[in-house]
Amino acid sequence: MKPSVKPNNPNFSSGPCSKRPGYDINQLDLSLLGRSHRSDVGEKALQLACTKTAELLGLPEGYRVGVVPASDTGAMEMAMWNLLGERPVDVFSWESFGQGWVTDITKQLNLRDVNIFSADYGELPDMQQANPEHDQVFTWNGTTSGVKLPDADWIADDRAGLTLCDATSAVFAMQLPWHKLDVITFSWQKVLGGEGGHGMLILSPKAVARLESFSPSIPLPKIFRLTQNGKLIEGIFQGSTINTPSMLCVADYLDALAWVEQLGGVSKLIEKSQANLAVLTEFVAATPWIEFLASDAAIRSNTSVCFKLDLAEAQVKQMIRLLAEEQVAFDIGSYKAAPAGLRIWAGATVEQADLSALLPWLEWAYNTVREQ
Repeated sequence: MKPSVKPNNPNFSSGPCSKRPGYDINQLDLSLLGRSHRSDVGEKALQLACTKTAELLGLPEGYRVGVVPASDTGAMEMAMWNLLGERPVDVFSWESFGQGWVTDITKQLNLRDVNIFSADYGELPDMQQANPEHDQVFTWNGTTSGVKLPDADWIADDRAGLTLCDATSAVFAMQLPWHKLDVITFSWQKVLGGEGGHGMLILSPKAVARLESFSPSIPLPKIFRLTQNGKLIEGIFQGSTINTPSMLCVADYLDALAWVEQLGGVSKLIEKSQANLAVLTEFVAATPWIEFLASDAAIRSNTSVCFKLDLAEAQVKQMIRLLAEEQVAFDIGSYKAAPAGLRIWAGATVEQADLSALLPWLEWAYNTVREQ
């Protein structure tokens, strides 16, 4: 039987992710629109985006937060182009975005002293292979594989190299060991459901020291330049962006941060996300035709939750189309480079009741496809 109750919010995309519960664009501070990002109000808004991010995340003293172009990709590539090349690099990859950083490092930056540690979708490479004398590049949460790092025990406290962490689907959803991370990047449209096009770059004092002591051998385009005359451009981390940001997107991000604060902070977002994962875990345990892509619960993501089904790829696509046509689940197909299956966002902007309402529809769509 076709279920009668639909999710109130059918947006389960893993990026851009669902807006926060109760979101209303009319609640945004639209006084920023039509104003220059260089104006007092523009710079103050951008600076607030940086300082409030640092405050809510509980970043250590001396860590800098900046708004940069081109989403998480821009932030991560900016960091790699500026910082890599002084030391050998260990790069860890277990899904498509991590593989993208491998390609950047080996084929675009053309670094030669590189160690690549890879794993298939659903698994992690052996992180203990990290050499503390080398720079480390890795994702914290594999958005397209549903696999996260369970801890940072493999990162040495007395490391000589830098750690560059793409944390775009982990920040605000997982406990991150800030003191072990020298560069952290993320984007507004992931965990907080913000708008796309802007990235966040967080630098430790150690990363800043590298920027001011090391000059990459490659030319840097303007939107990548973090230093001038051998010194960090501090303005990037004080509200002066490299290029023109969307002030509507800035207002939207500030709204998301206010929601985090109102909810009770990052710990409450983590609790919500883990509760959402528990709903999906219970369903998988009771359902023979669906499995987590990450079989090991210790490394299973609580944001981008990936599944494999006992269906052919064409049947999976048909199932996804059925759910979209019924307007109960949009954009839940696995990433194009990942194994065929489902990917359901379980971050805190998704309500547990909506996930619970979705599950009978998954059963219905699966049975409908199997019977055809």
